[in-house]
Amino acid sequence: MQRQQQQRRMFTAALLVLVFILAAVSTTEAGKKEKPEKKAKKSDCGEWQWSVCVPTSGDCGLGTREGTRTGAECKQTTKTQKCKIPCNWKKQFGAECKYQFQAWGECDLNTALKTRTGNLKRALHNADCQKTVTISKPCGKLTKPKPQ
Repeated sequence: MQRQQQQRRMFTAALLVLVFILAAVSTTEAGKKEKPEKKAKKSDCGEWQWSVCVPTSGDCGLGTREGTRTGAECKQTTKTQKCKIPCNWKKQFGAECKYQFQAWGECDLNTALKTRTGNLKRALHNADCQKTVTISKPCGKLTKPKPQ
């Protein structure tokens, strides 16, 4: 009989501990505040429109470009950004446009020029570049056939 009472007390104590643990967990969960879902802010700000890169000195190297965007609620509508124009790119097609050129063609005897075509390889800063370009240069010394 004494053993049964001891088992009941142990069972009751274990049950009380379990109830206490459940109450503590429940209280902890209830104390947590639910985070409100972040609402996506609808902005009337337009996309940035950038000017061409203007070198600080010379026609290549480090420079700056201006960006603008529209929108009544925009905190910032203009900004300046650093940029760089590689010095080995052909400037006649736009300093921000890089082309992959084919081999030089045969010399045109009528014009004494040879030409080659270049396909756009890379455009810096979303520059507006032509897809293909053609360049010409003098053929150099032409050797006339010697009369025999």
